[in-house]
Amino acid sequence: MNKSRDSINISQRVLHWFDHSGRKNLPWQHDINPYRVWVSEIMLQQTQVSTVIPYFIEFMQQLPTVEDLARASDDQVLHLWTGLGYYSRARNLHKTAALICDEYQGKFPNTVEQLCQLPGIGRSTAGAIVSIAFQLPAAILDGNVKRVLARYHAIEGWPGQTAVLKNLWHLAEAHSPKQRVADYSQAMMDLGATLCTRSKPDCPRCPLKQDCIANQQASQAQYPGKKPKKILPVKTTQMLIIKNTEGELLLEKRPPSGIWGGLWIFPQINQHDDASEYCQAILGQTPKRLERWDNYRHTFSHYHLDISPTVITLASTPSLVMEADRQLWYNPHQPATIGLAAPIKQLIARLPNDLSN
Repeated sequence: MNKSRDSINISQRVLHWFDHSGRKNLPWQHDINPYRVWVSEIMLQQTQVSTVIPYFIEFMQQLPTVEDLARASDDQVLHLWTGLGYYSRARNLHKTAALICDEYQGKFPNTVEQLCQLPGIGRSTAGAIVSIAFQLPAAILDGNVKRVLARYHAIEGWPGQTAVLKNLWHLAEAHSPKQRVADYSQAMMDLGATLCTRSKPDCPRCPLKQDCIANQQASQAQYPGKKPKKILPVKTTQMLIIKNTEGELLLEKRPPSGIWGGLWIFPQINQHDDASEYCQAILGQTPKRLERWDNYRHTFSHYHLDISPTVITLASTPSLVMEADRQLWYNPHQPATIGLAAPIKQLIARLPNDLSN
């Protein structure tokens, strides 16, 4: 569609603000290439910049190219992702790296349409890669940009609704300039992250304050519309923190798909099952000592999981009976390069430093 004078003025104002106030020293803003932009955009999904920075730096140190990522093991990738959550993002990164190397000879496609065919890359991530890495016109619409546009135009409704999302995409494309596309994409994300924040937006410093309808009406809190609340179901599990005589912990690898896919966790049994019976049946011995910790809750996007941790001390170190690549004795003081589910990492941190008997 043709750009209106208003759209051109918006992009000019945002770019002018970016020139003097935008962020320019984030790790992924240096040595820009499609691989670095892609990894940073995936990490930043539903995750704050301050959290992502150390993960991105470590990831790039260990896997600096898409070829390195494609050659890495699942455990290495998930290990580098441990603590970031939403682990399907890491699994899709790994799959896509292999596809880019196998089908595109290591070169990223430079169109939104082609990029969206790859696992884990949606329309906004594709737009970021095209605009920032290739400096070609493409719109983005991450959470920050949705918030800016919803407030500026007073777009009612939750952006997860099809009609609302379609409207926001229409506006994102209408406002996107043909020049300085990389700076504009970064500027819009910065604007939402630093000024047009969810709570307490800093409207007096915003370059769009003059024409922003939400600012004019003091209705910033109404936009974007909130996701309808739903009551999450509750599931329960008992996690067995089994220690051998060397102070090592028994871990088992989850199947590649589903919750915690490909990650290592403590053995699980039903909340009311007998942990001693499990040890006798699976490890061939009864516990030397057994301690039950208080329950705690881990929340996923679609349910709560109430975890009952049971710490079990064994009198000897039994041999493992599962496949060698599905079960291991884990030394917290010399950790293996594996991916740990967040609750496992938290439970290990609660254990005393001296785990030996």
